[in-house]
Amino acid sequence: VDVVGMDWSSFSAAVFVYLACAFRYGSDDLDVIGLSFRRDIWMKKVQVYPAADGNPTKTPMQESLLKKAGEQGCPFSFQMPTNLPCSVSLHPGPNDNGKACGVDFEVKAYIAKEASNPDEVIDKKDTCRLMIRKIQFAPTNKAGPKVELSKQFMMSDKPIHLEASLEKEIYYHGDPLTVIVKINNETSKTIKKIKVSVDQLTSVVLYSSDTYTKEVCCEEFAENIAANSIFEKSYQVTPLLSNNKEKRGLAVDGKLKEEDTNLASTTLRPDGKVNSFPHLLSSNNSHFSIFLTTKLFHFSDIVVELPLTLMSPKPAG
Repeated sequence: VDVVGMDWSSFSAAVFVYLACAFRYGSDDLDVIGLSFRRDIWMKKVQVYPAADGNPTKTPMQESLLKKAGEQGCPFSFQMPTNLPCSVSLHPGPNDNGKACGVDFEVKAYIAKEASNPDEVIDKKDTCRLMIRKIQFAPTNKAGPKVELSKQFMMSDKPIHLEASLEKEIYYHGDPLTVIVKINNETSKTIKKIKVSVDQLTSVVLYSSDTYTKEVCCEEFAENIAANSIFEKSYQVTPLLSNNKEKRGLAVDGKLKEEDTNLASTTLRPDGKVNSFPHLLSSNNSHFSIFLTTKLFHFSDIVVELPLTLMSPKPAG
């Protein structure tokens, strides 16, 4: 929701505002022979002056803004579809210039001399732009996921039982992740090491659907789990963008200007489906997985995978 305010006296043209969700898959300096590296995924336009829909009901926010804008203010609002992706960008490399690849949202207001001419060239001085972000807040937390695995090795007649779980389903950016590990070692060998790693999986939909994996956190813990013994312990790891600044192509939450951001939040869809806009990158769906590895022999590992939801908490009130 926004409010446009200006002096309308002796004004005969029309003013439009549009909200656009776009995917940028190249920097501006790569634009050649008129080809743009920015494609609109979704766009909606409204005419704010002269008002096209009479006198619509104003929201409390609009009423408050109109008190500041005065009589020359023109309220407008947009309803975003629920299937639009969130603001996400791919972390540039140290030598990359220009805007980062990713999904962004822009509000643009402009003056048009002809209300119904889509081919009219709008002068840059007759426009104003505002970048906004679309984000998701974490829903109510639930019990964390749990995975169990039994594995038998060639030189042993008994297996190793491994169980891994998370304390809760959703973690917030910057919070340590607690992984609870339970092992029943029925073999005659000693387990020497446990490794916990967190991988970010970014789903990119353009002409085909591709998934890119980046390790964002990895810690190893020396242990001595004897043969024919039962073991239980909790481990904590914290995936942070500050520890991955040099990794090009890492998905991060969209940011405005030069403010700090974090690793991209997990994208939640109400219907559980991935966005699918033909021929466009419509989704930077960032998913995380925790991989737990126990080292038995020099070349023998047991690996289990836990799904991780990493998001921002809903603000109070």
